[in-house]
Amino acid sequence: MIKKYIALGLLGIILGSCSSDNNPDEYENIPDLNDRLMAGGETTVFLATSNAFSMPAPNLDPQSLGIHLSGDVQFESIFVTAPANVNSGLGPIFNNSSCIACHPRDGRSAFPIVINNRSGLLVRASIPGMDAHGGPLAAPGFGLQIQNQALFGYTPEAAYQVTFEESIETLADGTVVRLRKPMITLTNPYMPFPAGMMTSPRIGTPVFGLGLLEAIPEANILALQDINDTNGDGISGKANYVWDPMLQQTVLGRFGWKANTGTILVQCAAAYVEDMGITNYIFPNETGHNQSNGQDGLNDDPEIANAVLDQVALYCKTLAVPAPRNIGSRQVREGAAIFERIGCAQCHTPKQTTGYSPIAALSNQVIYPYSDLLLHDMGDGLADNRPDFLANGKEWKTRPLWGIGLTELVNGHTHFLHDGRARNLTEAILWHGGEGQNAKDRFKQLSTAERTSLLAFLNSL
Repeated sequence: MIKKYIALGLLGIILGSCSSDNNPDEYENIPDLNDRLMAGGETTVFLATSNAFSMPAPNLDPQSLGIHLSGDVQFESIFVTAPANVNSGLGPIFNNSSCIACHPRDGRSAFPIVINNRSGLLVRASIPGMDAHGGPLAAPGFGLQIQNQALFGYTPEAAYQVTFEESIETLADGTVVRLRKPMITLTNPYMPFPAGMMTSPRIGTPVFGLGLLEAIPEANILALQDINDTNGDGISGKANYVWDPMLQQTVLGRFGWKANTGTILVQCAAAYVEDMGITNYIFPNETGHNQSNGQDGLNDDPEIANAVLDQVALYCKTLAVPAPRNIGSRQVREGAAIFERIGCAQCHTPKQTTGYSPIAALSNQVIYPYSDLLLHDMGDGLADNRPDFLANGKEWKTRPLWGIGLTELVNGHTHFLHDGRARNLTEAILWHGGEGQNAKDRFKQLSTAERTSLLAFLNSL
């Protein structure tokens, strides 16, 4: 962790530098494009290296920065089998052994080369019906997530198996794009699967800028809803409302692929217990506590101190947002105009404003995440057919696009969408259906030059 700050020089990153391409005189197509240079408001850093997602917000006060740095250490800590003097409590069933393993360099996981190796891929599970709070109904014997790893002496819930279904899209200029859809199935279960069990794969996402998204006022997000498409534009985003086990009440969903979690604290706590089998003060029971293969019999819960969970949550809230690059260039400027023209910005809302946050650095910031944080029907091609609170089997939350152009530099790949099926941005766009169908169709009709400009814009973010 320390090497990141020593090698780069924290002062230089905080001060930043603008590319000579960022010429304010060239922003005529998009009136506020020059403002978008500060993608995370005062939390923005000007850094285009493999550490671009891993810097603390430069406007943190000393106390918050200290907690952030402690959280950084915990985020990278690898857990081991209990009992142990340090980082004890892994498993007994789990998917991975550290936060950083699913969010490498605080970024996006790739689709795994070997499907059952530890990776940033996991599989959610449930059966038809709803729990007492309107959420997905846990699959008996398997819970809400399939753990495909286990400690010695224990049995994984199941193994993953993948085949790929291919399809072809042809663009107006004759370019042929081959799409792949991973068909992930479960094998070798430790007990028979319950009837009607639904599954849905997930890939780990970037964790920077999350505190800013948490600080957007609920009213601002709800103002973007158009559930009945009253304006007739084919876009009908809706908010998800989810149960918060910490607050013991229903709250607006903001995080996760289906906006099925309301706060970063709960997201982190759930990841500890579901992904790593690490109990904590929000989820004090092992993920398999009511299963024959998921109880360790030790009296060591919670397995992490309250302060550790709080440090990691603050760390995720206060990672800086990388600034866009080359946004003054003519090609990127033209791409930004095309992004608006073909309808991408109807869901990938460029601008948001935060309200009050207990972390002063996050309060009252004008930010550019390119997301409305709402659920949208994305069509049959992306459907997982598994509901999650108010999200149905075709609906997904609009993913923020900030930093997306740095994915290859930071994480060494360009795998996108909830299951990592898209191998580049073009494929990701071509998977859009439902409410995204019109934008996809317009994308397919772009000239080669227009498509190149649009992709240049996305890669500038």
